[in-house]
Amino acid sequence: MNAAPQFNGMTRPLPLPARRRLRACLAGLVCALAAAGYAHAAGSPPLPAFGADLQRTSVSGLSSGAFMAAQFDVAFSTQLIGAGIVAGGAFHCAGESEFVTPAVAAVTLCMQPLGDAPAAAGAWRDARRYAQAGKIDNTSGLRDQRIYLFSGAKDTIVSTRVVDQAEQFYELAQVPRANIEYQRNADAGHALITNRPEDSSCEANKSPFINNCGFEQSHEIVRWIYAKPAAPLNPPAAQAGGKLLAFDQRAFDPSGRASLADTGYVYVPAECEHSACAVHVVFHGCAQNVDTVGERFVRGAGYNEIADTNRLIVVYPQVGSKSAVNPLSCWDFWGYTSADPEHPDFYTREAPQMAAVMKMIQRLGEARP
Repeated sequence: MNAAPQFNGMTRPLPLPARRRLRACLAGLVCALAAAGYAHAAGSPPLPAFGADLQRTSVSGLSSGAFMAAQFDVAFSTQLIGAGIVAGGAFHCAGESEFVTPAVAAVTLCMQPLGDAPAAAGAWRDARRYAQAGKIDNTSGLRDQRIYLFSGAKDTIVSTRVVDQAEQFYELAQVPRANIEYQRNADAGHALITNRPEDSSCEANKSPFINNCGFEQSHEIVRWIYAKPAAPLNPPAAQAGGKLLAFDQRAFDPSGRASLADTGYVYVPAECEHSACAVHVVFHGCAQNVDTVGERFVRGAGYNEIADTNRLIVVYPQVGSKSAVNPLSCWDFWGYTSADPEHPDFYTREAPQMAAVMKMIQRLGEARP
């Protein structure tokens, strides 16, 4: 490049040192612009560290998110204190049959089976076997947990018979009966339940799968897991006043095998920015991720309001947009992320989605910068 500024209508070449300085300046500008472009392309910022209290970590979910919550709870049982399972079945439901492939079982036996749902006894047998093989945590970690279960009688997607097996599974795992809350609702369809007039009618079985049945289910889940007889939780905030932060999920799945969206979400109450708070992970249902319903679920499911007043960080990991193997953006409870489809590992600690979400939890527990 030959820089030549105008001088009295004539061009005058810059001295060599000045030309070099100009080249360096322009090169720096190009690099800065490139960096800015890269930062924009990279999308959301990293998930911050908050020094969270990981001794009080729990999960919940709806539909495929409920199946995910159940298998995550069992796989990491010694690291969790409880789970909320709304319209979902027992651990390893899709992998239990010797005669039906997990992909087929997931949409038949684990949803609306013609006969009996996959039995809790088989799920418990598998859990003990996988624990002995080191693929999941020791099942003794389940005994002190608090478990919330829910099924709606008007749910046309996941039968109550399937949810019944989840209850029996936890009983076989020696969770005390007093630690299991199972609500069967005569009016509810397939949804997470709220008390908000803008949501769908109670009996609906349609997107965004958030139904108004006159109570805040997210609050009941959080209370059941975290409240103690001598230490009830604080009432929820009338309006969420913390921060809903978008974060880059790719750092937790560098290979891309987990089929996650680029962006996940975390709700951080003001108090949790400087105090050690518990962590609750919420797994959305099929066709309920942000790509499909916007922020309706991460802002409108009710978790944020009760988190605000009870020192609870809420994580909303996100499955990626629909694909040929996962057309409804469901969580993997049958093996579509497994490297070997003949031997799926979706229920293990090392399964792509399971490992990625646990890394998110661990990141929240790291010391603040």
